[in-house]
Amino acid sequence: MRNRNKINQLGRTSSHRDALMMNLANALITHKRITTTLAKAKALRGYVEPLITKSKNDTTHSRRLVFSQLQSKEAVAELFREVAPKIAERPGGYTRIIKTGFRSGDSAEMCLIELVDFNEIYTTESATATKKTRRSRRGSGSSTAKAETKATPKAESTPIVEDAVEVTEDEAKVEDSKTPETDSKAEGEEKKEDDK
Repeated sequence: MRNRNKINQLGRTSSHRDALMMNLANALITHKRITTTLAKAKALRGYVEPLITKSKNDTTHSRRLVFSQLQSKEAVAELFREVAPKIAERPGGYTRIIKTGFRSGDSAEMCLIELVDFNEIYTTESATATKKTRRSRRGSGSSTAKAETKATPKAESTPIVEDAVEVTEDEAKVEDSKTPETDSKAEGEEKKEDDK
């Protein structure tokens, strides 16, 4: 009989329940989202949220306390390295439980439990909602029309630049055809004419 006992034993012995909570917490921290029964999710929430709160203070003592509950170096490293910086500003309520219906085999009520800050759907919507837009004082023309008008002069100007390059190459060829000997001969003839 569970008179005034708040802990849901989930039909297990104490050691079995501790092992179940440890495994569910490891899975939640590693994968950020798991599917389980509603009763297990509610029990897991009370087990994992104090551990997440301890991860805000990254000291050897808090790591050892968390490790004593999780018994997994990988989960502890993930908790302190990735989860703790994201939830640093949140005062509590690190998990969210979403009911997903009933299991077909035994009609157990199923749910999805996830870490709140790792849901991409909610975080991207809030990021786009807080993004500031800049207003312009110019006319209210469509941005695509402005882009097209800006793109066309550039397209027309590029062939002109290519033509100019070709002209300079032709001039360079003409200048290269003149040798220094012909230049010196022409200067010598001019000097002879001046002397006469």
